[in-house]
Amino acid sequence: MSDPLAYFITITCFGTWLHGDERGSVDRDHNIFGTPQLPHDPERLARGRELLRGPAYTLDVARRQVTLRAIREIAERKHWPLHAAHVRSNHIHVVVSAGATPERVMNDLKTAASRRLNQAFPDERGRPRWARHGSTRYLWSEDEVAYKVDYVLNGQGEPMDRYPAPSL
Repeated sequence: MSDPLAYFITITCFGTWLHGDERGSVDRDHNIFGTPQLPHDPERLARGRELLRGPAYTLDVARRQVTLRAIREIAERKHWPLHAAHVRSNHIHVVVSAGATPERVMNDLKTAASRRLNQAFPDERGRPRWARHGSTRYLWSEDEVAYKVDYVLNGQGEPMDRYPAPSL
């Protein structure tokens, strides 16, 4: 089998999308592609909130800009073609090609963003910012890459901090 052309990676901010959420979620026992997500479960959601080791983390304008710069810098430094990135208030979508596993890429993105956020906001050092894992999908064809780039840039509702920036 050949290597994928790119990865579609989603990183969720800490505490902003817990199991039992009405948007649905995936846990260790419910993570087979194409199967239903976990249903809304107010009791599980409440238990999850109780177990959080700090408040949920969200990205305001300044934090989104720092995060996007960090993503662009790490992709450039590692020579990963960055097709698209969209930093939202509670999650990040990235379409990137890389000669590493998607899990390694996701971890490097989280680390780079955390490092830059620590520099810009030193009072937040040590604060949990990202969910433990995230979503990593393989993109095998040019059509899949183009579809995900369009989704990342244009399918997220009101645009926030994106790469590439739209031309005026």
